[in-house]
Amino acid sequence: MSTLDQAALGERLIALRHELHRFPELSNQEFETTARLRQQLEQHQIRILDLPLKTGLVAEIGSSSGPLVVLRSDIDALPIEEQSGVSFRSERAGVMHACGHDFHCTAALGAAILLKQQEASLSGRVRILFQPAEETGQGAPAVIATGALADARVIFGLHNDPSLPAGVIGSKAGPLTAAVDRFDISITGIGSHAAKPHQGNDPIVIAAQIVAAAQTLISRNAPSADNAVVSITQIHSGSTWNVIPEGAWLEGTVRSFSQPTRERLEQRFRTLVAGIGAAFDAQISFNWQAGPPSVVNDAYWTEVALQQASASGFEARVVEASPIGEDFAFYQQQLPGAFMMIGTGEPYALHHPAFRINDAVLLPTARYLADLARTALTLEPS
Repeated sequence: MSTLDQAALGERLIALRHELHRFPELSNQEFETTARLRQQLEQHQIRILDLPLKTGLVAEIGSSSGPLVVLRSDIDALPIEEQSGVSFRSERAGVMHACGHDFHCTAALGAAILLKQQEASLSGRVRILFQPAEETGQGAPAVIATGALADARVIFGLHNDPSLPAGVIGSKAGPLTAAVDRFDISITGIGSHAAKPHQGNDPIVIAAQIVAAAQTLISRNAPSADNAVVSITQIHSGSTWNVIPEGAWLEGTVRSFSQPTRERLEQRFRTLVAGIGAAFDAQISFNWQAGPPSVVNDAYWTEVALQQASASGFEARVVEASPIGEDFAFYQQQLPGAFMMIGTGEPYALHHPAFRINDAVLLPTARYLADLARTALTLEPS
């Protein structure tokens, strides 16, 4: 492309991202987002695969005579009221692209457009996933179920990272993000007058015991070299000052980086809650909802991705693992993959109401993804 064409593409991508940002949609509700992406792909004569997806879509560029490389982006937003102050802020109350998925899918679209222009010279196929429902962890399994990864050699994914400076791409071999598990605990006690607690079985006291004991799950069950987190984020009980309620409810999350530690923490948490229930003669139900596993990057393809970052004009960095979750991990259970963090250098963290994206990073990221896919088609690990 000429310099003018590059500038025009950059402007088009920014305009599309702003449009997607104005009209965010929650997980599995991304109908308008899908339609807008489909329109752009069709405008550039990019093939869209006929797959049984309710929302989201899969595009493909290149020849079936060579290997298949997959690029993955996500398209859903979050139930957050926007406070970013940008001129193109969300027009949907209580819904916002506070994680930058509008950036991810627009960069992937830009890569598709660039690859389409080079289609005749590609030594295989590039398949691009515009995945729904990443925030709920349901999107990747749904895409996998369609057969979209069949015969693929490698999959690459990306996520913006406001804590990294713009112009930096970070990654690492091995665990990069945490496994994400969610739990909720319901305690059934016996209500009573607050002046006569001996006539009841106080669920608030029992909840306090669980909160305190849960802090030992990491310190006494996870190896010191294996990071993990337990956070209790909600406690609900009672309705007034002079009544001991009948029940209490807690919710939270566990994050871990190794499967053995993940399994150990769940088992120990269940045992701990059951023991407290027996000690206080209370009925306690424990519900564990397993989310995405840890993103574990393939060493060979991570090195390829970082080398390509340097070749594409970025500063490549080896970064530390992060306790955020990513359903990209489900793809890596099917084939080798590498996930990269794209620096945007903004002050607000992911999922913050004031979160924003640096538009200057958009076109370079699209170029990088196209370069990476083209390079990966020519390589095959020994």
